[in-house]
Amino acid sequence: MEANYTISKIPKDERPREKLLRHGADTLTNSELLAIVIGFGSKKDSAITLSQKIIYNNNKGLLNIAEANADILKSFNGINDAKAAKILAVAELSKRISREKVDKTKITSPQNVSALLLEEMRYLKKEVFKTVLLDTKNNIISINDVSVGCLDSTVVHPREVFVDAIKNSSSAIILVHNHPSGEVEPSSEDINITDRIIECGKIIGIRVLDHIIIGDGNYLSFKEHGYM
Repeated sequence: MEANYTISKIPKDERPREKLLRHGADTLTNSELLAIVIGFGSKKDSAITLSQKIIYNNNKGLLNIAEANADILKSFNGINDAKAAKILAVAELSKRISREKVDKTKITSPQNVSALLLEEMRYLKKEVFKTVLLDTKNNIISINDVSVGCLDSTVVHPREVFVDAIKNSSSAIILVHNHPSGEVEPSSEDINITDRIIECGKIIGIRVLDHIIIGDGNYLSFKEHGYM
């Protein structure tokens, strides 16, 4: 765990805001970055100490921010509506920045897809099935949500998979879904639905290049592991 300091005891040049301006944001710890967002702590805790309590709660790290809502954040002494709103706004901006990276991105490997979607999907509590739509040069046209399932399964119909691909004149698609358990091994259901979608794609004339399962910090490519 990062050291617990009060702001007043830290040399001015090493205080989070000054440190960021002098040395860059990448030199700050997670707690220091969050402390800047929070601005100030409470009578009991400095902004850094309060940030540490949020990040290290239940040893979940940044997941405590990614999964947070206003009520959860306000359960920490020193976080009011204004501070909770700031934290939630930063979390949402980070997700939107990740999505902006999709524009004009060319897919050459499963790692490209993982780089775009892993951080967004690894924390989801339900299975979400997405399609990555590609043009003839494997540039991304868009990434679309197809379905949201319950905690451990999702129902996907090939019709829903291809409707946006047809509308956007996609040449190929990549299937992506997450496993809330964090494990990436495909289930028999995952394999069966992939086979169905591939066969439908052959009829329609849209290639299915891969199916990627997102876990907790890792992923599995059906193509790389011989499932298709």
